[in-house]
Amino acid sequence: MLVAVLAVAVLGVSTSGPLIAFAAAPALAIAFWRNALAAAVVSPVAGLRRRDELRALMTGREGWFSVLAGVALAGHFATWVPSVTLTSVATATALVATQPVWQGLIARAQGRRLPPAVWGGIGLAVVGAVLITGADVTVSARAVLGDLLALVGAMAAAAYTAAGERVRSTVSTTTYTTVCYSVCTVTLGVICLVGRVPLSGYPTTAWLAIVALVVGPQLLGHSMFSYALRRVSATTVSVLILLEVPTASLISWVWLGQLPSPLAWPGLVVVLVGVTVVLLGGRRGVQDTPPRRSVKRRILHEEVPSDRPHQYQNEENQPEQP
Repeated sequence: MLVAVLAVAVLGVSTSGPLIAFAAAPALAIAFWRNALAAAVVSPVAGLRRRDELRALMTGREGWFSVLAGVALAGHFATWVPSVTLTSVATATALVATQPVWQGLIARAQGRRLPPAVWGGIGLAVVGAVLITGADVTVSARAVLGDLLALVGAMAAAAYTAAGERVRSTVSTTTYTTVCYSVCTVTLGVICLVGRVPLSGYPTTAWLAIVALVVGPQLLGHSMFSYALRRVSATTVSVLILLEVPTASLISWVWLGQLPSPLAWPGLVVVLVGVTVVLLGGRRGVQDTPPRRSVKRRILHEEVPSDRPHQYQNEENQPEQP
């Protein structure tokens, strides 16, 4: 079940690039609408089925982490999207692919000790992503600014995933994504207004692409990764997201006729090897320092995702309701 969820999530986010390229609309506006429409889909479900949990979330500590996740997700879109206009698309994509590195550093700051194999796998996956995108190096003030924005976008994506992992240890996917997507929508809306980004006036094909982005990358992509964060560590999820790079290249080849570069094929192999190393290394040796919580609460709501063996499995063994 978990493998199927992750496969759907990777396939979902991989359609993002081709759909954005197909849609004749500003990228920031697309990001706004995909979050706004996704929030409109999940909010009624949370209001009907998770009303008590939603009310408790808004007054608890996890609520602040949900808000942080939404702001971080908006920050990812607001920095990475402009970066591709300042530096090359290949370089921006390669730099944002450093998300697993920042994710590993966040995990280390949280007291988790990642095995050398996991760091090695992260390095391989990032190198593979760089090979696939064919990143080039351009030296200019404009390009450097774009590079910095892409790096900030990677950091924001890591913060979004880390905050989501924290919330998902005790909160349902529906409730978490309702708050996260809503906060992201409001934040992006303000950014679009300040930047005078038009939010309407697009052709019908653009709106169809936006609807497809809501269904694919947002609900089947981001939401499924959020669902998996209850069982899989944020670091592992960040590495799995790198599979978006080769998968999106293949989709663009088939759908848009954009032939991948010759280095894309060895890059794909390197990414797959890196992901495999992370998965195997994570299963064999990730050691976590538990957060400072009471013993009873730590046992009931163990925050170490189950892709790393642990002793306490009571409610975690129960299938989660959406």
